[in-house]
Amino acid sequence: MQKGYICLYLRRWQQLKKNTMEFNKEKYKIYTWKNWMVLHWILNPGLAINELILGQRVPKISLEDKTSSKPRVERTFVPCPHCEKLHDGRTWATQNGTAFKNWFGLYCSNCGKVIPCVMNGFSFIILIITFPIWGWFRKRMKENWLKKQPERYENINIELTPNPFDKKNWIKTGLSWGAFMFLIMSIGFPYFNGQDITFKTLLLGIVIWTIGGLLFGYIMKIFMNKIMNKKGENTASNNV
Repeated sequence: MQKGYICLYLRRWQQLKKNTMEFNKEKYKIYTWKNWMVLHWILNPGLAINELILGQRVPKISLEDKTSSKPRVERTFVPCPHCEKLHDGRTWATQNGTAFKNWFGLYCSNCGKVIPCVMNGFSFIILIITFPIWGWFRKRMKENWLKKQPERYENINIELTPNPFDKKNWIKTGLSWGAFMFLIMSIGFPYFNGQDITFKTLLLGIVIWTIGGLLFGYIMKIFMNKIMNKKGENTASNNV
């Protein structure tokens, strides 16, 4: 069973490699697994939780328009290798209810197929180990998942999608991330590992993940609101 899953994954990777889209490198900066942010997603064991439980995914290829003066969050696109449509990156935003539940990949609302995503290394290991449990139902689960996708994308209006890292939104986003990490790291893991959960450890966890969440939100605010100057270089936006 595990061997079958590995073969399936390798076969899909080979198919995608053959169907690689070509992009104008003068216009777009191309993000693949070689980029440090995507590589971080692959190697960070904590992100396996985001991937397996929340269904948060990162596309194998994303593009950043180098000719636009808009903030980075507004000039990021995700190409569909099947119909070649360039989706605005904000399509999969929390505000649209599409940031999560993407266990099988990112759904293309244009052609109805799935945009391939990178896989966290620890997610891959967990899936291989547990394949005898869920492998029998994989095809049926994906079919049911696909049936629910069109409805999720019916009323998305990119122009009305707020920047999650704009103005004070970065605080809310950062604290939400910190709260999630607190539940997992300070309560979830200790509970399943048989460790004591005390008032002291909870208080310490609240402090650590509140600071960590705010730091995460602020760093993402700076990064996602970068704009291009006339030389084609990223600079900090004055509107953040």
